[in-house]
Parts: sequence; C-alpha cells; structure tokens
Amino acid sequence: MKTRRLSSTALTLALTLWAGAAWAQQDPPITIDTHVDIPLAYMREARFDVGKDTPLRVDLGKMERGGLNAAFFVIYVEQGPLTAEGYAHAVAQAKQKYDDIDLMLKRYPQRIRLATTPDQVMANRKAGKLSAMIGIENGYSLGHDLKNLDAAFARGARYIGLAHVGHNDLCTSSMPTADLGDPPLSDAGLSAFGRSVVERANQLGMMVDISHSSDACVRDVLQVSKAPIIASHSAAHALINHPRNLPDDLLRAIAAKGGVVQAVAYKGFLKLDPGRELAEKALQAQVAKQAGDKTYDSEKHDFLPAYVEGMRRIDAAFPLPTLDDYVAHIRHMVDVTGIDHVGIASDFDGGGGIDGWQNASETRNVTAALRRHGFSDNDIAKLWGGNLLRVWRAVEQDADAHR
Repeated sequence: MKTRRLSSTALTLALTLWAGAAWAQQDPPITIDTHVDIPLAYMREARFDVGKDTPLRVDLGKMERGGLNAAFFVIYVEQGPLTAEGYAHAVAQAKQKYDDIDLMLKRYPQRIRLATTPDQVMANRKAGKLSAMIGIENGYSLGHDLKNLDAAFARGARYIGLAHVGHNDLCTSSMPTADLGDPPLSDAGLSAFGRSVVERANQLGMMVDISHSSDACVRDVLQVSKAPIIASHSAAHALINHPRNLPDDLLRAIAAKGGVVQAVAYKGFLKLDPGRELAEKALQAQVAKQAGDKTYDSEKHDFLPAYVEGMRRIDAAFPLPTLDDYVAHIRHMVDVTGIDHVGIASDFDGGGGIDGWQNASETRNVTAALRRHGFSDNDIAKLWGGNLLRVWRAVEQDADAHR
C-alpha cells in the first residue's frame, strides 16, 4: 500500500504549527505587541525619556506595570515625494529613530534589551528584562536602495512594512493620497523594486509586513515570498468596511502560507464614527494653526496641551471602541484562519488606544477580555506571542535553508 507524502509546503506548515504550540507553552505566556510607534524626539527630550513617566502610551514603567514583555518599536516615516530629496529625507528620519532606540537601550540596559531572534526574546524574558524589537513601517525609508534593507537588518530591524498611507516605490497603498498624485483606484501591486525587497527580506530572514498595503500588493507578496508573511497591525474588513482592514480571502491566504495577522486596537478600524473623524480633523487644523503651522503634523502637535485637552473632549462626545469591539475582530479572524494565525497589536503612539486598553499599563485587561469571550489559556498564549514567534522562527529557518 502506498503512503501519502506531505508536500514540502504542507510539511513546513505542520512543523511551524507544532513549533507554535511549543512557543505558547510558557508559564505565564509571553506578551508581545507588534506595533508601537515612537516620536522623532524619542529619548532626546526629557518628556520622551521612557525610563521615566511620560505622556507616551508605552514607556518602560507602563510595560512593567501592565505585564507587556516585549514590543516592536517602529521606524516610521511619512510618505513623501519619490525624488532624490524625498528619499534622502526619509533615510535621515529613519536613522534618527534607530539612533533613538539605541539610546534607550544604552540608557536602561538593566530594564530592556534588544532582541533580534525569538530565542533572545525568550532569554530576555527569563532574565526578567523587557525586549525591544524593531520593525519598519513604510519601505519609503529605504530610499529606493536595496542596500539600505541590509543596513536596517544590521541595526536590528526584523520586519519590513512595505507601505503606509500613499503609494510608494515598493507597492500600492490601501489608502492612496491625492496630495501625492496617487490614482484613486489601481490594480497595481508590487513594483520591481518591491519584489526585490521581498526577495531580499526572505534571504535575510526578515519578516515581510503587508499592513497598509493594497489588496493587490498583498496578493503579489503572497506569490513572491518564499516565507510566511505577517500583517503587523490590521483588522477585519468583514466587520468594518475600512480600506485598511483585510478581507476574509486574504486572511485565509496569509494563514495558508503559515503567516499571522496581528489584530490592531486602532479606533478607526474597529468602529466607523464619521462624527468623530470630522471632530478630530477640525481639532488638528485648529491646533496646527495655533502653533503657526499650515498643516497638522502628528509628530509635532499630538502632545501639545491644546491637542490633548481637545482629544479628551472628543472622547467624551464620541466614545472609543471597547475591548469587546476589539475581541470581536480577534474572534472573527480566528474563526476564518484558525487560532494559530492571529496575534495582538496596539498601534500605541501611532493612533492606537481603545476603552480598556489605553496604554501599556492596561495590557492585562486584554487578557481578561479574551478569557471573558471564551478563549482558553493556550489560545491566549498563542495570540499574545506564540504565533508571532513561530512565524518569526519559520522566516529565519527559510532564510537559513536557502543560504
């Protein structure tokens, strides 16, 4: 009698799922947030010294009090013109943020350490230290130079988010920007440069992140990437019709490749509230004008007292989504993909924050909400970090196998 042999893809997926179960069997389970933004003045101004109490939603004290063991700190640059000057500015901004993360690590080595492998994440946790990982949001910061991806990897970056708001030189965005000359609709996905970035990330052992990318780009990445991919901070389109949210067919396709989608606690992706959106835009314009600027800049204006007070009034008038709203997206994703392909992300300090999980000190509330909604301890361990670590390990192993 002939025995049926698993295909190499099926075998790889089976092995990575088995490894995911091993990652989840930590007591207590490790908690990983895959998307935390940092301001340009991070660690350089006293108010953003994260070893002390800060206005940021994530600082070391909040992580320690809330039981958040590890976070990917994000190298984000805003999309700008695809010109030599635009690329140079993006590369310079990214360099400053890498330097700022280095400064945090050098100033507080007894509290937080860099982790560039899953094993280092677990070693830091065992030693009672927080872990800082690095992710890239918007491949624009590569400056249209593939060598900069290698440089980013050398500085510790372990995922590359291809796009942000507005099309770039790697791929189309889920949210085109008229100010940049983007066409409102496009069937284009990955560019030739974007394809080379995905292929090089596979060779390096860097995860490819499709959050913010257009559906066409996601489909192209699924075809090009030899390794599993991630969505570092996305929600479910079936529940909220927002262009940033992933439809069920793409959720299934990411899972079929062995990847993971990190459900994000961002208000606009969990609850449609046009009144709140208008109120926020009005506040942004008002605060920018008061500051003497023509346009709103989150890096400059979000921490001004007028903005902070204005947002308090908006929160009172237009309530934020709740943890129940958030867990509904997690539940839907799990129902679509299975428990092994969903994770957790906050998008803190980049717009994230909901009722019940306003900052890292409230991290345990997420666990409690998951339990209330019927998730087992083993499920919760996978959601909080086991699945992400499994995918990260699989990406490393794929790179090793093809060297």
